Amino acid sequence: MLVRHLSLTDFRNYETAEVDLGPGPTLFVGSNGQGKTNLVESLGFLSTLGSHRVPTDKAMIRAGTESAIIRARLEHGDRSLLVEAQLNKSSPNRAQVNRSAIKTRELPRYFSSVLFAPEDLALVRGEPSGRRRFLDELLVLLSPRVSGILSDYDRVLRQRNTLLKSARTSGVGAAQLGTLDIWDERLVSLGSEIIRARARLVEELSPHVAEAYRTVAGAEHSATLAPVLSVFGSDPETETIEQPTTETLEMLEPAFREALAAKRRSELERGVTLLGPHRDDLLLVLNGLPARGYASHGESWSFALALKLASAHVLRRDSSVGDPVLILDDVFAELDENRRMRLSAAVRDFEQVLITAAVRDDVPDELAATAISIRQGQVLESGVKADEG
Repeated sequence: MLVRHLSLTDFRNYETAEVDLGPGPTLFVGSNGQGKTNLVESLGFLSTLGSHRVPTDKAMIRAGTESAIIRARLEHGDRSLLVEAQLNKSSPNRAQVNRSAIKTRELPRYFSSVLFAPEDLALVRGEPSGRRRFLDELLVLLSPRVSGILSDYDRVLRQRNTLLKSARTSGVGAAQLGTLDIWDERLVSLGSEIIRARARLVEELSPHVAEAYRTVAGAEHSATLAPVLSVFGSDPETETIEQPTTETLEMLEPAFREALAAKRRSELERGVTLLGPHRDDLLLVLNGLPARGYASHGESWSFALALKLASAHVLRRDSSVGDPVLILDDVFAELDENRRMRLSAAVRDFEQVLITAAVRDDVPDELAATAISIRQGQVLESGVKADEG
């Protein structure tokens, strides 16, 4: 999969932008705040329907305008696609493929990318919600139908929480909440699909994470993953982790129902659903210890990068349209020279790698041969000698 051309209208600080791209690595270089990250952020949106920097789409629409447009000409073999997304402030977003309208949530079906940025350090040091989102975005890229399951689960969860809050406020007892049983069944059915899908994904990712960590860190370390499932009583805060097995996952629905029944009184008292995939986590373990509490800054950075590299390898293996586009946003400035060279060796065989940097010399020469200068929302000359201005 290659992005051959990127076109932006009223996206971030770009009134317009037109960028031709080719296979292999391309470096976007320019001082901080000029718009380098905005370019790769737009491509990230096409594959994840979100930004790695802000929680809402509106922030990506240029100030003073009502909508932004992202267009990308994609190529795989002899097949070419024009993928478009329109982000709107006051109406639903819209999407097209080859000028035919599609549902916006279907965009990841046509384009996959893996983006790594400094914000991804939160995968290791941040809250469980970020790790859940990491798994779910990758699941959608691997199987777009998962997007509908996730949406349906969120809707059921909201309805169930509304019912629990209403019961708490009115003092209605559990015996009078027959409607809750109906929502329980939907929660169990959809939630079990998500839990199993995440568990399979963690199993697929694990060997790639271990190998990627060794590649990036340049040392023999044991980097492992473990799903933390609230249905089975796992709690990373108390280091109580019940590892799911094939047998327990096969019996997931009855275990889910039993756990909900056990939590019923607590849920009614608190007015919130206390277990399910929305309460799960992904435990990152480095040399037998939880990375979140014990890993140094450098180790945490390497683990986060290993997660993204592992994602790219899983997508590469399962894709029918070639490699995902690999995006490294302001990554090399955080690495010492040895790690820069090891990262370069790890990514150079991907079909297309897009890199941003404030200083050209931070990026190994083999990744910087094709460079495009960015200044004040303008795409300037491209070539082997980029202006860093």
